[in-house]
Amino acid sequence: MNKFEEAVVYQIYPKSFFDTTGNGLGDIKGVITKLDYLKNLGVDYIWLTPFFVSPQRDNGYDVANYVEIDKMYGTMSDVDALIHEADQRGIGIMLDMVFNHTSTEHVWFQKALAGDPEYMDYYIFKDEPTNWQSKFGGSAWEYVEHLNKWYLHLFDVTQADLNWNNPNVREELKNVIRFWKAKGIKGFRFDVVNLISKPELFEDDHEGDGRRFYTDGPHVHEYLKELVQDTGIEDMITVGEMSSTSIEQCMRYANPQEKELAMCFNFHHLKVDYKNNQKWVLQDCDYDLLKSLFDEWQTRLQEVDSSCAVFLNNHDQPRSVSRFGDDTCNWDISAKMLATMIHFLKGTPYIYQGEEIGMTNAHYKEIDQYRDVESLNYYHILIDEGKPQEEVMHILGERSRDNSRTPMQWDTSLNAGFTSGTPWLGVNTNYTQINVENQLDDPNSIFSYYKQLIKLRKQYKVIAHGHYVPYETSTPSLYIYQRVYQNEKCLVLLNLNKENKTVSLDNLGDFKALIHNYEDLIITDQTVELRPFEAIVLLSTPA
Repeated sequence: MNKFEEAVVYQIYPKSFFDTTGNGLGDIKGVITKLDYLKNLGVDYIWLTPFFVSPQRDNGYDVANYVEIDKMYGTMSDVDALIHEADQRGIGIMLDMVFNHTSTEHVWFQKALAGDPEYMDYYIFKDEPTNWQSKFGGSAWEYVEHLNKWYLHLFDVTQADLNWNNPNVREELKNVIRFWKAKGIKGFRFDVVNLISKPELFEDDHEGDGRRFYTDGPHVHEYLKELVQDTGIEDMITVGEMSSTSIEQCMRYANPQEKELAMCFNFHHLKVDYKNNQKWVLQDCDYDLLKSLFDEWQTRLQEVDSSCAVFLNNHDQPRSVSRFGDDTCNWDISAKMLATMIHFLKGTPYIYQGEEIGMTNAHYKEIDQYRDVESLNYYHILIDEGKPQEEVMHILGERSRDNSRTPMQWDTSLNAGFTSGTPWLGVNTNYTQINVENQLDDPNSIFSYYKQLIKLRKQYKVIAHGHYVPYETSTPSLYIYQRVYQNEKCLVLLNLNKENKTVSLDNLGDFKALIHNYEDLIITDQTVELRPFEAIVLLSTPA
């Protein structure tokens, strides 16, 4: 039984959460200001994306110093105050550790560029490049002329991959964990951590973009065990972001017996609208694939008591209500349905800022409204491929990471109450309808629905710890599953699209409605009518 399955984590993208200075950038004091809001919601942990010193080429995921605060976010005293104030409210702070790479402005890399052999071995320099591709587009290698060598960057050219084969690198990173643990940090999220172990032999990939050579690499489990054991974080909440991983690997990463991580993020379910598995090629959601992925991952992980983070939104994903729901006429209903789907799965639910009020994609019209380096890179790549600009803008509107990074919508005032200045990224124009102020005291709001979901997880063991049991249905857009714990059983019924569905079930008399996203229910003796995006959870009542 994983204790963290009773918890709910709220992810904050500080740059877009709340600005207390008027400079258009969210800050640490802004998070402190909104702690009572998060306490009201009922979350247990706050995961903050990086606020360390950074040139911000990739919005903080290019770290130049792991133990100093970037002045755009505030000071170390602000972070100390945040940890203290959150702790006073029973909320733990989780930090985001980007340990696969550093910014090229990090002092380690600067020393490497100066030709210091000790620090060149902190990174991966080669005499010749392979044909591997960066995940942000283009080659994964950059030539340094005065060294006559190439360095590896699986992401942006300013994000140089660290050499985890070097024990000195591993010790440096352990010291980072020790520093923050001593500060009172309660957990860690590890960015693309399954990419840290590179192969002994670097060779061209004639079948793909190179990821099969470095994903879940040869020493990754060994390195994770060492990191966790040597820093004493075995009992803390830890989650690893797993890029292009397999279920077998995650069964190891999050297996309590392995003593690596408390849980994993995997993204297979967030590629069900990728045509041919390509992010920048659109297709409608494959409902059968979505359901089969949830069924497989939920059942396989529980075989070895491995846990997972369950989510649809984060700082790298478009808004789920625009992607899998209906952000127009069925906006609130579909947002509640998607929330129900996630919060009744086995694992630890993660809420991304604004998800709890149903924030939508930005629907930007012009390329100069975008800020994300990946989106700007792919704009030019898609244009160079010959796609019309109108089509490219539509693709960005569906896929850009900026969709999740628009400022938090607090109220109906200018800039949605996020800042008194000019926001670093344009506020979604629908903020006058979709905002916290409009929903906080409305018992029928999306916010109130999330509060109820969190309360139910803490109230019923079957939700937090029950086994996941698939429920077979031949209707693609109908997703049904069960949670079973001792003598309790939950039946979760979800209509994933806007067509009415009829479900025939046995023994409905043994259940009572626990939560639903319409005001009424249409249930007869053995039949349930599901309206567009309807969600119903039925709970068995023990004899």
